[in-house]
Amino acid sequence: MPHVSLRVTEDERNLMEAFAKVHGVKVSEAVKDVFFDRLEDEYDLQAIREHRTRKANGEVKYYTHDEVKKELGF
Repeated sequence: MPHVSLRVTEDERNLMEAFAKVHGVKVSEAVKDVFFDRLEDEYDLQAIREHRTRKANGEVKYYTHDEVKKELGF
């Protein structure tokens, strides 16, 4: 498995260790979790921005429940 290392201050390391301890995981797992949570948040924000742009350009169509049921043959 590939290895990534970080240079942090003593205070940053202590904070990372405390965070990991509170969550019952190793520092490496805590760092990965926080990183990927942030990455997911950024992806979601980008999707929202794109949706808002498309909506502003009139490219978004909304359907009622009844319209969806009819379209799906329910």
